[in-house]
Amino acid sequence: MQKGNIGVTTENIFPVIKKFLYSDHEIFLREMVSNAVDATQKLKTLQQKGDFKGELGDLTVRVSMDADKGTITISDHGIGMTEDEIDKYINQIAFSGVTDFLEKYKDTANSIIGHFGLGFYSSFMVAQKVEIVTKSYKEGAKAVKWSCDGSPAYEIDEAEREDRGSDIILYIDDDCKEFLDKYKLEQLLNKYCKFLAVPVAFGKKTEWKDGKQVDTDEDNIINNVEPLWTKAPSTLKDEDYKSFYRTLYPMSDEPLFWIHLNVDYPFNLTGILYFPKIKSNIELQRNKIQLYCNQVFVTDQVEGIVPEFLTLLHGVIDSPDIPLNVSRSYLQSDREVKKISTYITKKVADRLKAIFGEDRKQYEEKWDDLKLFINYGILSEEGFYDRAKEFALMKDVNGKYFTFDEYKTLIEASQKDKDDTLIYLYATDKEEQYSYIKAAEDKGYSVLLLDGQLDVPTIQTLEQKFEKSRFTRVDSDIIDRLIVKSDAPKSDLSQEESDNLSAVFKSQLPNLDKTEFMVQVDALGAEARPVIITQNEWMRRMKEMSRFQQGMNFYGQMPDSFNFVLNSDHPLVKRVLADSKAATEEALKPIQSELKGQEARLAAIQQQQEKKKYDELTQEDRDQKSEAEKAVQAEKDKMQQIFADYAKTNDVVHQLIDLALLQNGMLKGEALDRFLKRSVDLIK
Repeated sequence: MQKGNIGVTTENIFPVIKKFLYSDHEIFLREMVSNAVDATQKLKTLQQKGDFKGELGDLTVRVSMDADKGTITISDHGIGMTEDEIDKYINQIAFSGVTDFLEKYKDTANSIIGHFGLGFYSSFMVAQKVEIVTKSYKEGAKAVKWSCDGSPAYEIDEAEREDRGSDIILYIDDDCKEFLDKYKLEQLLNKYCKFLAVPVAFGKKTEWKDGKQVDTDEDNIINNVEPLWTKAPSTLKDEDYKSFYRTLYPMSDEPLFWIHLNVDYPFNLTGILYFPKIKSNIELQRNKIQLYCNQVFVTDQVEGIVPEFLTLLHGVIDSPDIPLNVSRSYLQSDREVKKISTYITKKVADRLKAIFGEDRKQYEEKWDDLKLFINYGILSEEGFYDRAKEFALMKDVNGKYFTFDEYKTLIEASQKDKDDTLIYLYATDKEEQYSYIKAAEDKGYSVLLLDGQLDVPTIQTLEQKFEKSRFTRVDSDIIDRLIVKSDAPKSDLSQEESDNLSAVFKSQLPNLDKTEFMVQVDALGAEARPVIITQNEWMRRMKEMSRFQQGMNFYGQMPDSFNFVLNSDHPLVKRVLADSKAATEEALKPIQSELKGQEARLAAIQQQQEKKKYDELTQEDRDQKSEAEKAVQAEKDKMQQIFADYAKTNDVVHQLIDLALLQNGMLKGEALDRFLKRSVDLIK
């Protein structure tokens, strides 16, 4: 028997391992099984080179559990180890000292294991004692047993073992007993070892017999040794790709498209990426790409390896050039990883361009699901627009699809304003904005439908990319001001008539939460609607963008601001103006006379005080001006009250307001009920 201490410079490595790897302690199983697979692969390589003449036999790696003994055993029939090799590979750990260890690698378990080759020692995260029973493939080799109880002390002794290979026996610690649960162990094997290149067996397959599940003689192989991404694309059919997708994501809808990655220079990379159907929430779709290293699962946190917008894709990436144990900061800074990221972006763009070119009809049918990826890429990835402009589409409200160039050609003749700016009109909801869309189409304009989650944020970028162009929603202004061809016609109302008409309607507008109305009077023509509600494009867009961009919360907190436009050419509006004038003229005369006097007084005070500097004004000066302003406002308030008293009983005013609110989905509850009753009364 040989006894000794593991070659480390710290007094006891194991409490450090346990403490700093504990958050990721389940990876011990990945490390153990991966080591067993490596030992098996090495034997196959030796045979291919002629250095091993024997029979390979059954190469299955077996994982077993004994709950009574409290052990997990990982067995292989690989190359095994001699006593000298145990001393070299197990007993000597290149390790510079506990202080340096803690300072440099305290962030993640993975980085510790990766930097120190501690894959085997990750077993001590869960085990109080570890035994290795091993026999080398070499001629005349003897079986040996190595054991260690979680201290630097170890023992090596002779052992009994007929075949080459190794058994790693873990005596599970009291605080890790959850790993002695069959279902937990199977779950971890499925997670980390599902596609290892050597068969991995865990127990036996079961069958239903005599009213219960019983073991059969057939091994329960938990992995697929030749996953789809390792095969040549030319040998695969569409159903193969769909079937593999169902294996990866059993509850998901069928994918839209897929891309088979296969490159060996300047780096090694294989994999299959799928475009999933995304319902609505982007965040729910992230982290569905699984990263493998030589078929060993590493992580599904792939930010840094693939561009941000492609984290929405599902599937598998396998690259031996990405270390098995990596930290997030490493991925974000490594030059090779950045090359992989650039390659994947190019490959995705090339694939989409090819699909678009080969079968445009199918591509258009899937565009509504696909455009989220394209928009996200345009928004988040520098340079992606230049690739995407060849296969990105626009859809109009009638369901027709256009490339960017095709749509520009379509609208160029009719949708330029007087400043030669090309106006892209769009709607976000065909039903809610129907009347605005119809008004635009009646003018001969085309209207795009931008109803996707990232459509509106994307138009900010498109406005920068398109030359002398602007996007405007169809309900952001009256139709003649959406694309201003010439100076607007002047209203034939006097300023006083416009003010009075505005006052009548403004007095009856509802107080809606976080909503403001600005009343204005315009000559829109006798055939246009009497009242139209519009919302400023810029303000509305800023509010929408605040949901996606940090630092724009200010806009999100602002109330919705709407323009309430009165058409002074419409007979109903003219009627209200005439009625209000007749009903209020006598009551307004003395107030208007007093108002003119107060305004003249205020103007004289302002003119006098303008000659003085601000610090030369006395308190008496300020009080005098304030009193004059209050007197003017008091008379205006009296006028507003007279208009309000008149409008309160005018059904036409209320009906016009409610019709405009109804058109914009703002009429609800009690107000909607009153409108319905009034509508019936007006019909009688």
